[in-house]
Amino acid sequence: MEKPRETPKIGEVAVLGAGGTMGKGIARNAAAADIDVHAWNRTQDKLADLRGVEDIEIFATAREAAAGADVVVTVLSDIDATLAAMSGQDGGAAGSEGAIWVQMGTIGVEGSERCADLARDRGLEYVDAPVLGTKGPAEDGQLVVLASGPEGPRDQLEPFFDAIGKRTIWLGAAGQGSKLKVVVNSWLCTLTEGTAEMLRLAAALGLEPRLALDAIGDGPLDAPYMRMKGEAMLAGDYTPAFRLALATKDARLAARAGADAGAEIPAIEAVAAQMEAVAAAHPDEDVAALFRGAPDA
Repeated sequence: MEKPRETPKIGEVAVLGAGGTMGKGIARNAAAADIDVHAWNRTQDKLADLRGVEDIEIFATAREAAAGADVVVTVLSDIDATLAAMSGQDGGAAGSEGAIWVQMGTIGVEGSERCADLARDRGLEYVDAPVLGTKGPAEDGQLVVLASGPEGPRDQLEPFFDAIGKRTIWLGAAGQGSKLKVVVNSWLCTLTEGTAEMLRLAAALGLEPRLALDAIGDGPLDAPYMRMKGEAMLAGDYTPAFRLALATKDARLAARAGADAGAEIPAIEAVAAQMEAVAAAHPDEDVAALFRGAPDA
């Protein structure tokens, strides 16, 4: 009788960027699933509330965090921060030869290619796995993982992805995850700006803006994300779940990916410009702050 195939164990996981909005939730949920987590963040103060958490150990450098880890996760704000965390004498790549590098930040198509090149140079298996979700889903382990990479490490990564997310979509070769992420974010940014413009137009025409949300509620035009951000706009609640500065960066990544691919996507290009104008005044507020409009509008 053939023995059942054993699933490779995940081992220890280093989370680089564990003090960020997404990284903190990822580290906590991995630890809650009995995965040993090595946590590092460039700003060490942001790790304060992870100290003392069972199965989480804090390290002073990315290299020390990555040393001995089977999986090195980067979940940082952009490609420059990601490469800085992995490169150099104290970078994660210096302490993790032979490990699996799981890149989970939103870094764009070109950014993912640069990470793949670094992984190849340093002898790392590279898995490109950005996530869909913001602060709440990260804290609740409800992210959607857009994973792409070689077949080999998939079974080993399954318990980690299950711990941090509600669903994992495997998309093929490394880089496909970042492609799908910019596609989805182009819609998300356009939807949010469209919601802000809908509510501002209603107000300008002398209507109560809430009427616009009520009119499309419970019908084919309704959308949960639009309603969530629309309600925040009407309440003037810009507590950051998805910071406008990061959303603006993501819109620019989508516009650049489209331009490089020869796609005709004028809407996201215009939205990115509008987002930049609003973010200049309100970078650390939630993306719902698009309702404020550009300062000189």
